Amino acid sequence: MSSTVVPISTRTQNSRSRALPQYAAVVVGFMVLVILEGALVRATGSGAGCGNHWPLCNGDFFPHHPRLATVIEYTHRSMTGLCTTLVAILIGWTFLARPSGDRARRAVIWSGILLITEALLGALLVKGGYVESNASNMRVVMQCIHFTNTMLLLAVITLTWWWLRDRPQPSANLGSHARMVAWISVMATLFVGATGSVAALADTLFPPTSLQAAFLQDFAAHSPLMVRMRWLHPASAVIALSCAIWIALQLRSKLGQLVVGLVGMQLLLGAADVLLLAPTWLQVLHLLGADLYWIALVVACATVLAPAQTVPPATT
Repeated sequence: MSSTVVPISTRTQNSRSRALPQYAAVVVGFMVLVILEGALVRATGSGAGCGNHWPLCNGDFFPHHPRLATVIEYTHRSMTGLCTTLVAILIGWTFLARPSGDRARRAVIWSGILLITEALLGALLVKGGYVESNASNMRVVMQCIHFTNTMLLLAVITLTWWWLRDRPQPSANLGSHARMVAWISVMATLFVGATGSVAALADTLFPPTSLQAAFLQDFAAHSPLMVRMRWLHPASAVIALSCAIWIALQLRSKLGQLVVGLVGMQLLLGAADVLLLAPTWLQVLHLLGADLYWIALVVACATVLAPAQTVPPATT
């Protein structure tokens, strides 16, 4: 019998090439946890748990004798700070491992930019008082902008991970019509996410007592803007999910099957959310499904809009 001996240097290089995308996957997963914890902050009305202070909490670096709302808000800020550190490491590692012009470098740069805007938007929410029971129209605007930025941040971190994997991708040269549908799918899903965050906020601040009462609230002239916007979420979801299913079927791959499966799961969770009058645990579960669907959709659309490139060897 003969065996092939792999040089230690080669094995070390292969291990390093695998470690970076694995680390990027960890960053994606942690970003999802930060988003879910942020939903818990909103659902429990803990946005002002640290008072009108940012980045300090009630004027202190570490809160003393905190109430529950402070613990929840401080946990979210701490997780955000850790996420910032993880992204900073990802940026530095990607630039060390990838040559100039690599698309993973471009994606990770955007993750840094969007992370900064995410922090600034979070500070604006707190300093502007757009937290807790604030039901103003301006809070609706800020909520939409903030959640859209969050989705874009998750998207570019996802693309960084996907493009660092260096694995063969299915051919997706489907023509200009497919590119148009892919863009519509991405833009419509961003709108679905923004309106979904507003709908969840409305369910928290103005919880309906029954399904009939919820429908009456949605179309009552005296209802706040965020309540009257709730219908936009399911309506826009029909367009976004239809485009996503079309793209997924065109790909004819396991990735496409995953997207279709996540679409089905989101439809079930969305229906349950409406029928059960949006309990907090179901809102968080629905958001988790939305995050997983968004990650899969971003990857699927990337195979259409940015086909695989020839990957140059990583620098040592």
